[in-house]
Amino acid sequence: MKVKAVFNRDGGTFRTIDMTEYCARATEAFRAAGHEIECRVTPGNEVVDALERAVGEPGVDALVAGGGDGTISAAAGIAWKAGLPLGVVPAGTMNLFARSLKIPLDIHAALDVLAGGEIKAVDIATANGKPFVHQFSAGLHARMVRMRNSMNYASRFGKMRASIRAALGVMLRPLRFEVVFDIDDDGRAEHRVVAAISVSNNPFGNNPLFFADDLTTGKLGVYFADPLQPPGVARLAVDILRGRLKENEAVTAATAETVRLHFPKRRHGALCVIDGELLRMPRDVELRQHPGELKVLAPIL
Repeated sequence: MKVKAVFNRDGGTFRTIDMTEYCARATEAFRAAGHEIECRVTPGNEVVDALERAVGEPGVDALVAGGGDGTISAAAGIAWKAGLPLGVVPAGTMNLFARSLKIPLDIHAALDVLAGGEIKAVDIATANGKPFVHQFSAGLHARMVRMRNSMNYASRFGKMRASIRAALGVMLRPLRFEVVFDIDDDGRAEHRVVAAISVSNNPFGNNPLFFADDLTTGKLGVYFADPLQPPGVARLAVDILRGRLKENEAVTAATAETVRLHFPKRRHGALCVIDGELLRMPRDVELRQHPGELKVLAPIL
């Protein structure tokens, strides 16, 4: 198998190691498994271009991407459209997709697992046609990400501290907005006032990091949180940390293959988050699950 690897030099873990040595280690691991690999190390602002060039080269059988969740999300969309298997090297802070795939979080161990793994079919989702592997969210989470991004941090742990500070800030500023939604085209549009919406690529598992335990259910996870005062937001945060999001009294959870959202009173400058990326909120969002359409390199379990 001919493999192209693109590593984000600015990805958290990669900033602290010798990337020439790491590429040599990748070559050794894949060669030992009978594959040919070519590595490319690139700055974060050039990663998407590098990934697109990699899948466009003749004779490529698989793509390996290394970096944080943003890099991996972009790589998944590119691999999906190219019809190539994707291997994930988790070099970011949360590494949510890698956790769902059961990839070791140690970047050196991940190489051996990918080189000796098998190709599996998993689900990928889209929001207005934009691919995502983790979640679309609006409300509390978007506000938290915006606050975190306004802070200065230069390391993985700095990002974690900024996330905690942003979460505390969100607790003190209750949020509410209107949404009209239709699930699975049942023709029964429902109007609701909420504090947060999350639609995930497969339902979340019982963990505090919000990642799916199974990427092959063929369903989106759909979560609405009712408007909350600060004590209610605090209780929600505690339940999240305990991995009990779905048990919180303010949360309604469902599954679906398609979800349509309409925001009748969308504020100017309202934002949403897709796989950690802050984007301007559309007035209408169509979310779809694409069962089994993404090929990945995964551990043999």
